[in-house]
Amino acid sequence: MILHNHDHHDHHHHEPTLPGSRFNVVLRYAVAAVIIVGAALAACSVMVNAGQAVVITRFGDLVRVVTAPGLAWKAPMPLESPIPVDLRLRTTSTGQQDVGTKDGLRILLQAYIAWQVPPEPDAIRQFLRSVRNEPDEAARQLRSLAGAALQVTASSFELADLVNTDASRLKLDEFEQKLSDQISRQSLQFYGIQIRQVGIERLSLPEATLTATVARMRAERETVAAQRTAEGLRAAAEIRSAATRDSRITVAKAQTEAAGIEAASRQQAAAIQARAYTADPALYSLLRSMDTLGSVVGANTRVILRTDAAPFNLLVQGPPAQKTP
Repeated sequence: MILHNHDHHDHHHHEPTLPGSRFNVVLRYAVAAVIIVGAALAACSVMVNAGQAVVITRFGDLVRVVTAPGLAWKAPMPLESPIPVDLRLRTTSTGQQDVGTKDGLRILLQAYIAWQVPPEPDAIRQFLRSVRNEPDEAARQLRSLAGAALQVTASSFELADLVNTDASRLKLDEFEQKLSDQISRQSLQFYGIQIRQVGIERLSLPEATLTATVARMRAERETVAAQRTAEGLRAAAEIRSAATRDSRITVAKAQTEAAGIEAASRQQAAAIQARAYTADPALYSLLRSMDTLGSVVGANTRVILRTDAAPFNLLVQGPPAQKTP
């Protein structure tokens, strides 16, 4: 019985290794190698997403900036470390700022700023150095910068350039452009931030400024009304003058025509009288004497004259007798 167990033990000890067991060992080593290689690749690679840049630092020092989207390579940590930087567009509002205009009035302005970190290595390095890759800190710095720029820009414009009923006199576009120029230069130089757009979000007037603005607008409206009234009076005077001139011309023309007609009628009357005198001199003398009496003696006229003198002798003597041929 003991011998049998011994033979059985020797037979088990010298049993050959199966092929499947060897394959499992190789598979384990292969998987381990893949895991090690994958871990090494993961430690040496970094994914750069769209709208993002990655800054590679070596022991804390910036060595290079990767802006192209895709997979980038680096030394494994702790030799090199990646720092992602957001390059997407952001907006910041200044809040209401009390500023003074060129003509000494106060206004409340609120501006908005659209900004981003440009995909340029120098700007990205400056952004990291100045605000430590913190967008909130960058927005705070921009608000402070924009507040000072609003003060400077507003002092170059009068209130009528910003608030006016006449759209042709407004200079809001010029104001926004000047404000953007001031902010853009300093933000890129000091913070590595590029300004994409600056605009006036809100404009309001304090009570004193509002009263002065309403008074100015009223005065402008009154001036315009006075000008239009003067223009109307001038036009009416011109019309009256033209009408008077035309009427004088018409009257003068009528008087000329009347004088011509009168002269022609007198000529005709003189011709008729001449023919009457030639035909009957005695009758003509009688008629002329009667005309003279009619023009001299009226309804209430009393005349005491000699009756033997012409032309009143006709009243007593009658017309002279005609001579018979």
